[in-house]
Amino acid sequence: MAPATGWPRTVAAVRAAVRMVAAVRGSSLRARAALAAALAMAALLAAGGLWLHGLLRANLLDNTASRTELATRKAAAQADAHTLPADGRLPAPDGGVDLLLVLDAHGRTLAAGGNTRAVTPAELAGVRPPAGSDSRTVVLPADRPGGQRRGVVVVEAQGAGPGERVSVYAMTVLGDVDDATRAVAFGLVAGAPPLIGFAALLAWWVTGQALRPVTAIRSGLAAVTASELDRRVPDPGGADEIARLARTVNDTLDRLERSDARQRQFTADASHELRNPLAAVRSRLEVALAGAPGPGGRPDRESVEAALAETDRLQRIAADLLLLARLDGGAGTGAGTARAADAAGEPVDLALLAAEDAARRPTPAPPPRQVRLRVEAGAPVPATGHPARLERALANLVDNALRHARTEVVVQAYAEPAAAVLEVRDDGPGIPAAHRNRVFERFVRLDEDRSRTGGGTGLGLPIAREIARAHGGEVTACEAPGGGARLVLRLPARRLPG
Repeated sequence: MAPATGWPRTVAAVRAAVRMVAAVRGSSLRARAALAAALAMAALLAAGGLWLHGLLRANLLDNTASRTELATRKAAAQADAHTLPADGRLPAPDGGVDLLLVLDAHGRTLAAGGNTRAVTPAELAGVRPPAGSDSRTVVLPADRPGGQRRGVVVVEAQGAGPGERVSVYAMTVLGDVDDATRAVAFGLVAGAPPLIGFAALLAWWVTGQALRPVTAIRSGLAAVTASELDRRVPDPGGADEIARLARTVNDTLDRLERSDARQRQFTADASHELRNPLAAVRSRLEVALAGAPGPGGRPDRESVEAALAETDRLQRIAADLLLLARLDGGAGTGAGTARAADAAGEPVDLALLAAEDAARRPTPAPPPRQVRLRVEAGAPVPATGHPARLERALANLVDNALRHARTEVVVQAYAEPAAAVLEVRDDGPGIPAAHRNRVFERFVRLDEDRSRTGGGTGLGLPIAREIARAHGGEVTACEAPGGGARLVLRLPARRLPG
């Protein structure tokens, strides 16, 4: 069996491992993986060692008991055949059996062989086969402190006289069994630390290899700054989780860089758009102050009116920028809340919205354009959303069409199976196919001179598209059937109450 100090050492090692667990909480993933591997190996070795030790000892005891019982059966056969030696001396048993002893029913020795000092008849007096069996196997304690245990097999047999029963005992000292199990236990205890250490080192190395790309990704992310958004983390390749993480990080950095570029471009465009009207206002006011006063000592009316017109333009640009900022806030953080608020608004009839917009405008447009505005809507077109914002989107589409139309703008509202549609057509020069997406970018004008003199800010179509997207819809540009531009706003179809 194992030495007395073997298992206490194992328990102490387990306790030390528990203390290590408490020590590495919050440490690196690599250290935690190494500790987990060490604990798993320790648990496996402990469970396997106990099983192996118990199995080996049970097999050795079974083999020893079988050899001992065989010697007992041979002596019992002699007793049954009444051929026990007359002098009571049995030959020394073989198979490693130490003692063979035949006792009568009164406990007197009839025959003996082997080491007769290994046990006394008094120690065997209480060893009898159980009822219904003729044999029994027991393990006696050591005969002295520091001695070895003894395995005894007893078999009852027919004695020398009629009706007399005798008990045949065979005993084997279990020193070989104890030595073998002790050696196995010592080997397990001595071999456990190297195996546990190897498992920990292997886990440390494997985890380090697996986490090396993570370290590179972390270093790459740490190098990304506001002025170096073009940097990317290294892609280790493959299709594992770390490779997918690297690609996701790079995709996120791509979106961040594009968003930053759009913001920078938007800021530059806004600064440019605001600088020109401000310079015009300043120059007009300087002319008005420097020139000769008009009738009644008042400044030049023409310069003041021009400055007022530029001020109106500044107000429109500022209002458009504020609306876009609000829409961008809904498209960024909190996008779900902003879009849900628009999509879950109140019922809106797009046909009525188009008719009200047309009623607010003079028909035809003031000279010199003389462009007519016509609404085509045969039935209500229900949708759900924010009425004021949808009205603003429609007004922007109509304003754009009126600036470019030659004679007529048509606003048509109709329902599709899954959408509510507002369509604005003009008979102007149209939008080239290559620019039909660019017109929805901020501050983009395909005809710079005419757009500026016409009062456009370059934000009308982008605002219309952002409003549509906030409602779960879209605005697209294409060619009208008879030539000209055709702008289509589609929203998800909804039913009006009642």
